[in-house]
This record gives sequence, structure tokens and C-alpha cells, in this order.
Amino acid sequence: MAHFVIMGCGRVGVSLAHTLDSAGHSVAVIDQDPHAFRRLSKSFTGTTVTGMGFDKDTLEAAKIDEAYAFAAVSSGDNSNILATRVSRETYNVPHVVARIYDPGRAEIYQRLGIPTVAAVRWSTDQVLRRILPDYSMRGDFREPSGRLVLSEVALHRDWYGRLVKDLEAAAGVRVAYLTRFGEGTIPENRTRLQGGDLVHVMMRLDETKDVEKILASPPAPLSND
Repeated sequence: MAHFVIMGCGRVGVSLAHTLDSAGHSVAVIDQDPHAFRRLSKSFTGTTVTGMGFDKDTLEAAKIDEAYAFAAVSSGDNSNILATRVSRETYNVPHVVARIYDPGRAEIYQRLGIPTVAAVRWSTDQVLRRILPDYSMRGDFREPSGRLVLSEVALHRDWYGRLVKDLEAAAGVRVAYLTRFGEGTIPENRTRLQGGDLVHVMMRLDETKDVEKILASPPAPLSND
């Protein structure tokens, strides 16, 4: 079980909070409007913090220093990206994601290595894929025998800059495609991973836990040979 901090108690924020809370995780929800917390169900066991999600006192009240992941899903692009950067750069939260309404801005933040999700119908599902690796491992596609699954995987930040083939060799998977700056691309032999890349791999279903563990850890040091 892990601690999650969510900024924004709108439709997506509430859905995220209920999903994570129901799974047994610790959840803190931040919103500048205290009335927004009325949207949370009576069964919600997490905490609520009134304030701005990029304010350090507010974040610390939400126990950001203990957070496994931070999701900024308020209605403001600027607030979401600022809060996400503070969480990652000041508090070293390993998994962050910002919901962005402006596609142009989203591309800029992807280049900065900040995962973003467009404000579309499936926002909740896409946010969960970026902050909860187990959720991604459910897979986007399974071949008929059920032995192979195509999934988006979460990477430790130290994988960025490494060759895709290094990842494949370390985890025993095949990278099917990358989503980079919102567009799908098939990696070539010399393709290197970049911050913000979404990596989709084909792997054996019974090896998903092992793959998750390998990719959530820093890669082995490069040989001098």
C-alpha cells in the first residue's frame, strides 16, 4: 500500500480518490474550495486539505514527503503543471502526472519529462496508468492464448537516455511502440528513451510482476567494454 496525493476534487479527482482508497491505499485530496470535498463519498477514508496544490505548506499537510505519486487534475493548466513540478523537483515524488487542457502546452511539458494527460473522457483511466504501475499491468491487449499481454509500463527516471534495446534485454520484453509528444513511434535499433516517453511493451503475462520490478529500478551501470 502507498500514499497518493491528488490535487483537484472535481470529477476526475474524486474518481481517482475513490479508486485508490477502495484499493486500500492512503489518499490525500487537495482543493482550494472546501465545498468541493462534498463530492467525496461518506465511505472515503482519506484526508482532505484546503489550499493551493503548489503551496509547500499545503503539500506538506497532505504528506507529500511520503507520497508514492502525485496527480494534478484541477481545472487549471498552470496550477497543475506548477504543482507537479514542485512535487517532483522539491519533494522527489517518483511518479507525477498533470492533466493539461491545452495540447500545445502538453507537448512542451512532455519535453520537460513531465507526463501529461489530455482532458478527455478517459482521463481517470489514463491518470491511473501513470501513477499506479499495477493498473498499467492489466494490459491494453492480450493475444488469444492469454499468455502475452501488451501494456504501458512505468519506468524509473534513470532509464531515460538508455537505448530501447537495453531495456528489452534487461526486462526480457519487446518494446512494441513509444508514445512521444503525443504521437506513436516504432523504435529503431539506436532509439534512446527520453523523459516523458510512454513505453508500451509486449511480455509474458506470468512475468508482469518481474518486469514491473526491473523497470521501476535504476538500470545496471553501463559496461566500459
